Amino acid sequence: MEKIRIQKIMSDSGVCSRRKAEEYISEGRVKVNGRPCKLGDKALAGKDIITLDGEKIYVAKKRQLYYIMLHKPRGYVTTMSDELDRKCVTELLTKVPERVYPIGRLDKNSEGLLLFTNDGNFANDIMHPSRHIAKTYRVTVRPDINDEQLIKLASGVEIDGKMTQECSVVVLDKQPGRVVLQMTIHEGRNRQIRKMCEAVGLEVARLKRTAIGLVKLGMLKPGEYRELKPDELRALRNAITKK
Repeated sequence: MEKIRIQKIMSDSGVCSRRKAEEYISEGRVKVNGRPCKLGDKALAGKDIITLDGEKIYVAKKRQLYYIMLHKPRGYVTTMSDELDRKCVTELLTKVPERVYPIGRLDKNSEGLLLFTNDGNFANDIMHPSRHIAKTYRVTVRPDINDEQLIKLASGVEIDGKMTQECSVVVLDKQPGRVVLQMTIHEGRNRQIRKMCEAVGLEVARLKRTAIGLVKLGMLKPGEYRELKPDELRALRNAITKK
């Protein structure tokens, strides 16, 4: 039996994405047969005992993979559990038989399309910075927006000491003291849309993700979820392999 990198075993087991597993290993939270491991270490899946924070990781030989889309409501945090006892998005997935994990995140006050899976490799591919998967948002800002601000947003602004990549910005609606934008970005930086708007002097009143790649939120109501359709999953896989 061939030894496999520990982060791959962890992602294949549905514990987390491969990228997250690498973080856990670097933090010293993963052990193999009772000994701390390091990045690059390998193990025998199903034979060596791998633990995360003292909890044994079970390697399922055959496991059904789930790919879920959720309309995240405002007021929920994108975590599996929360020490502050805030509402977690996983509480909404009441009838999914396998434990699934969010792909990326939306902050507590944001809403819209959020993907979940127990396929660690797929999650890692979607989140990896090199993939540049398009993410589209409906953004309500205050008070008003001018051409200079639109150009800055589209061409790139500095947030956290680094310029953002070019993005698409379209004005959908304009009312006194309120503007609705559609913004499509290809990065996944922390609170990126909010920080971009703040950088040009705009306040974000509402933020809703409407699409990831060609997968659209559609008519799914807040709090509702469903499995991705075969063509939606295929579109995401195609977006990954094109990069």
